[in-house]
Amino acid sequence: MTRFVTKLAAATAAVALASIPGLASAQTTQAVDEKTGPVSFANVASVRIGNPGSLITETQRSPLTPGQSKLSPDRTVVPRDDGERNTFGKKWDINLGRYGGQSPYPPGIASRDHNVIAALQQTTVPTAVAESNYALIDNGRGGAKPADNTVLVLEGAKSAVDCSAPGKATSSTSVEKVWVRDEKGALKPSGASGIDVKGLKLGPPSTGEIDKTASKDKTTSDLTVSRVTAFDQLIRQDGWRSGDVTAVAGWKLDIVTHVRDEAGKDLREARTTIVLGGVSCAIPKNFVAKPAGGTGPGAAPEQPAVPGTVPAGGIPPQAGDSTRTVVGLGLLGGGIVIGAATMLLLRRRKPVPVREK
Repeated sequence: MTRFVTKLAAATAAVALASIPGLASAQTTQAVDEKTGPVSFANVASVRIGNPGSLITETQRSPLTPGQSKLSPDRTVVPRDDGERNTFGKKWDINLGRYGGQSPYPPGIASRDHNVIAALQQTTVPTAVAESNYALIDNGRGGAKPADNTVLVLEGAKSAVDCSAPGKATSSTSVEKVWVRDEKGALKPSGASGIDVKGLKLGPPSTGEIDKTASKDKTTSDLTVSRVTAFDQLIRQDGWRSGDVTAVAGWKLDIVTHVRDEAGKDLREARTTIVLGGVSCAIPKNFVAKPAGGTGPGAAPEQPAVPGTVPAGGIPPQAGDSTRTVVGLGLLGGGIVIGAATMLLLRRRKPVPVREK
């Protein structure tokens, strides 16, 4: 099945390329090296559940010639289907900015689309940006409306990277305001930087047999919100690579949930890591930018936008397989790059180990 889909995708790419005006001149554009050349990646939200489980949403990869890959605005929530729900669990949701009739955010925070882009500028400088609002929702709270179940909000979050030169690789991670539930249960602003909260009323993302005697009142979580500062802190698929020089950015949520019974006895401990707006760029140590082109993280290149998406995927925690991450094949069309050059990202990939940080 995989072989058939790959051939079908390649055939579709060939037909599409044949219909592009000026293809002959576009084909003369020299592509950067796929394995060692300048590259950037951007991911809106990914999750590691315990040690073995992980859920990685669609990752945008910069194309091999100047262009950009942008996440579809239709990705508004994690998890978004039964497959992702089986991995993530049935208790938590992550809203990614856009919402319908009922807002999961505090009053005054409007619905918005995220902006998640990995780009190769005309100078061949790789840049990436991820910006949106994020809301962590605990459906186990049993609130009457979504905002009643929201325990954490990152309002106006933005992460960006720019690898202009080996000595000029920059990154930034910012947020306008962080909201978190206080000890009285009210969602209150808590500054505009990292936070560390103990005893947060937040249950585990999923429940099992051992949780039948768990108490919602006695169960609490310890939450730490910090900036991504190292490449290994990103939750990523095989193919999301670093380079001789690498810059990273994003927000990291580390959550330790203490599941307790009515008597306050510990039943189990659940560890969850979430990376919101994870981005990176990488260049070789001898990289020299070309003299003309767009500027700024995520700036629109002169060439048409070029999609390059590593599909979403993941596996639920399993006792028998403690390190595997599987890249899903749900977005079959997302691996075709059409523009100044053509590249097929949907290749047979080996599983990549995911280490518990």
